[in-house]
Amino acid sequence: MRTPSLLSCLLLAVASPAWAWPMPAAAPKTQPVAAPPAGEAPPADATPPADATPPADATPPADASPPADADEPGLPAGLDAGDPSDAGDPSDAGSDEPGLPAGLGEDEPASSAAKGSSSLPLEWRAIVDLRAGSRLLDDPLERRMSLGEARVQLDLSKAWRPWSAIAQLTVDAVGDGLMDGLEPKLESGAGVVDLRTAALTVSPTSWLDVRAGRQTLTWGTGDLVFLNDLFPKDWTAFLIGRHDEYLKAPSDAIKLAAYTDAAGLDLVITPRFDADRLPLRDRLSSWDPMQARLAGQDDPMNLAAPDRWVEDGELAARLFRNVGSWELAGYAYRGFWKSPGGADPTSGAALFPELSVYGASVRGPALGGLVQVETAFYDSSEDRRGKDPLTRNSELRGLLGHERQLTQKLSMSAQYYVEAMLHHGSYLGSLPPGMPAADRVRHVLTTRLTYLALRQRLMLSAFVFVSPSDGDAFARAGLTYTVDDHWTLLAGANLLAGRDQHTMFGQFERNSNAYLGLRYAY
Repeated sequence: MRTPSLLSCLLLAVASPAWAWPMPAAAPKTQPVAAPPAGEAPPADATPPADATPPADATPPADASPPADADEPGLPAGLDAGDPSDAGDPSDAGSDEPGLPAGLGEDEPASSAAKGSSSLPLEWRAIVDLRAGSRLLDDPLERRMSLGEARVQLDLSKAWRPWSAIAQLTVDAVGDGLMDGLEPKLESGAGVVDLRTAALTVSPTSWLDVRAGRQTLTWGTGDLVFLNDLFPKDWTAFLIGRHDEYLKAPSDAIKLAAYTDAAGLDLVITPRFDADRLPLRDRLSSWDPMQARLAGQDDPMNLAAPDRWVEDGELAARLFRNVGSWELAGYAYRGFWKSPGGADPTSGAALFPELSVYGASVRGPALGGLVQVETAFYDSSEDRRGKDPLTRNSELRGLLGHERQLTQKLSMSAQYYVEAMLHHGSYLGSLPPGMPAADRVRHVLTTRLTYLALRQRLMLSAFVFVSPSDGDAFARAGLTYTVDDHWTLLAGANLLAGRDQHTMFGQFERNSNAYLGLRYAY
């Protein structure tokens, strides 16, 4: 049977019946199983990548700005360098979240009509994203094509002055030539509709924001390495070449953000557990620890995630402040492993055991650039002694990073990540025969290079993970060309390799892929 080309897959995405999802009439304008081994992100636990940044996790009060020393730290450098497709200036590539509605900015004079109005005009923005990708290696467990979809994202926002309130809705209509069904599934993002944001923000005082609903959340200092960011990720999107904003999956949560002269405090309450969006083998083959082999689309992953309201909720907190030019933060989390951290020996279902995390970070200027240090203690409360081989042990995790501008056009960052398993001896003693043993210490090195040319219209980027302990690696390469304020062309590749099939990146080796894309922002 002939293998479809990338171009034919693009045409397939546009012609897909799902593409006919009804869109609103023109409105006034605004605006990483064998899933990634439990608890890690493609570098265990990181914040998203090469072609764009997820929407910010906090909305400033409409009537006042928080103190400068309470500003929330931005996403790691380079994360928003990816896909400058929403505007002509690549420096704006990292945000798909609309700015404050016209009239709320301090420097923007309000129109005479707006001055007497309690409600500001509805703002909107639309983005069309077409992508097609193909595997570079034969995989008998999966289809040749890895990506073939068209997305139309509509972003609406509305502000009301008297209540200092902002409502935001972001929804994707998806035409996917590889999807198995059209029915929308809000938890996994599958189907013809992916609801990204549906949230209301109110600022009852100048020092407090309350944001409730579906929203994208992020914190921590790592660049594609997440230690204290225990908000859901979409590892399938990360591995197949979707826009980088899709690495951060949305949370259904309530966020309280308080700002004082002494410090800032973020509190996030998630009434029901939001797991990572995992590679369920419908697109990507991965390691099955219960069968001790690779599995694909004919052997889907069986998940048993906590799903009770309140009883299976999550709580996350961050306390942060600036000391001079340094940002200091402390973190706490109570919930569950975000990716499977256990297995049911009877059914083989992947489980999400209880988890508490406590950590800290510091980031500031040093060594001619920016330095960050982050630590976290993962308390796996269901197996604190490490005697259950099917439940993940407690861990200590650490990250050291440095980034700097090498030339006017070239920037570079490097990170060293380490995770140490506690009670490793008890773990080894409990392993059944034939089950691969994890190392006591796992090391990962990362490097990011970003080069801008042609008056910043052309961006070349590369991000590489290498694990000397696991003997595997993952390289992400991207090329983005901004044609004008609306059109962007892009291409990229996700290359994975490993000595063993059961390691973090090694299990996905046959899913290595390349993709092409076209993006239009209005």
